[in-house]
Amino acid sequence: MLLAGCAAAASAQQTPEPAGDAATSRTGPISGYMDFHVNDAQHADPVLDFHRFVLLFTHSFSERVRFVSELELEHAVVSPETDGELELEQAYVDFLISRPFNLRAGMVLAPVGVINERHEPPVFHGVERPFVETLIIPTTWFGAGAGVHGELRGGFRYRAYAMETLDAARFSADEGLREGRQKGAEANGRHVAGTGRVEYVGTPGLVLGASVWSGDTGFAFPRVDTGVTLAEADGRWRVGEFALRGLYAHVFLDGMEDLNRAVTRITGVSPNVAEQMRGFYLEGSYFIVPRPAPREVALFLRYENFDTQYRMPAGFAPLPAFDRDAWILGATWFPDPDVAVKVDYTVLRNRSTVIDGPNS
Repeated sequence: MLLAGCAAAASAQQTPEPAGDAATSRTGPISGYMDFHVNDAQHADPVLDFHRFVLLFTHSFSERVRFVSELELEHAVVSPETDGELELEQAYVDFLISRPFNLRAGMVLAPVGVINERHEPPVFHGVERPFVETLIIPTTWFGAGAGVHGELRGGFRYRAYAMETLDAARFSADEGLREGRQKGAEANGRHVAGTGRVEYVGTPGLVLGASVWSGDTGFAFPRVDTGVTLAEADGRWRVGEFALRGLYAHVFLDGMEDLNRAVTRITGVSPNVAEQMRGFYLEGSYFIVPRPAPREVALFLRYENFDTQYRMPAGFAPLPAFDRDAWILGATWFPDPDVAVKVDYTVLRNRSTVIDGPNS
């Protein structure tokens, strides 16, 4: 599948760093961003989509206590005839005790991957978010939770939360864990997941990170025990005009044979959920106008490889259509550091000669 796209995105949001200080956005207590796309996929009509409109509200009660929230409208309209959604992606209170140790509770973003916590359009290249951070890591991934965060000596920082788990009954062969997010909406609390991330930011221009998420997910079927563990590692490096970015994520799922059979008994159709999923991407970019100029143009190339049926449980066969890769070539213009105008060309392939790839 060939997909050409362009996007205009403005971000007045400067989401507080995961382990930052008590300051609110540099633009004030109310900020946000917008994300408008034009996608032209092969064998389909062009689509104009006001993909996201986001408002961020922050308030510092004192130097030690702050409130952060993020409200997102997707696809402009919420109605039965559209894919529009109105979601509360963040709403938490920070208790800032010290630089190495702080408390957080409320609706939190899972600290997994590169863009789940920082997903404003200027943060990543390409009109759409990377496939791996959509289908393997289900960005945007958020839920009710509480935990700790802080900055340590030597250039390290961390986040660690206990949060709501996923609903395994909603996993699928094509989108993996994505539909299993409970999103804090009367989420089942029988099981609690643990998640954490450690980053190294001690060298200018370099960020190295590793994340894990693990939890039981089988509350929908009392006699079926299922669990998910996701492990991920990533790196970002910029020197002068050159930048590199890479990520690898692997998902291990327990009890999927029993889950597939349980869902089949109820619906008559097997979800064909795998016992392992994995994906990675590598991206290189070149900035035509070097920093610290206020305006930059970046040319980028990204390769992604992802398989939502990497290993199947006994008695179930993988479908070649879900073993996919993609090449994305494009450019990003930054007329301001918080504004990005993007254009890209995507070649998305799978191993099947029958079923086309997904249209993002």
